[in-house]
Amino acid sequence: VQGTHNINASIESFARSCFNYALDTKQDLWFATKDTISKKYDHTFKDIFREIYDAEYAQRFEEAGIEYFYTLIDDAVARVMKSEGGYIWACKNYDGDVMSDMISSAFGSLAMMTSVLVSPEGYFEYEAAHGTVQRHYYKYLNGEETSTNSVATIFAWTGALRKRGELDQIP
Repeated sequence: VQGTHNINASIESFARSCFNYALDTKQDLWFATKDTISKKYDHTFKDIFREIYDAEYAQRFEEAGIEYFYTLIDDAVARVMKSEGGYIWACKNYDGDVMSDMISSAFGSLAMMTSVLVSPEGYFEYEAAHGTVQRHYYKYLNGEETSTNSVATIFAWTGALRKRGELDQIP
């Protein structure tokens, strides 16, 4: 199912979104998979990212003074834990879920962490990284108590407002 869902067009869209976001924020882009284990599925991601980078983004990254870096997910985790940040780490969905929790625990809290989704067309969605709102909504409908992280929500909104100001050329 996983291989069927993430067809090449989907992976290409994801790659372009990551490269465009890195250029927009002028930050290095890291991408990591476990292509030594998942030789077909993960390797497809690795190959598509590389092909698109070489064909469409290498020159632009060089001009912006940023780099694209690929490594195995194990190596990326070790590097992240020793780093000072300042880069974008593009992860496949499951990897991103696991790694974001790990990083937030190691470097602070989930409360100060947001998720930014970027489409290849340049549309941005800022959200709090505190779980699935849909799941919370269904619990609410069933009369169950729910809890979302209000600080993370406020932090996500500040990112969205900052981006809106950027788009409108308002400091």
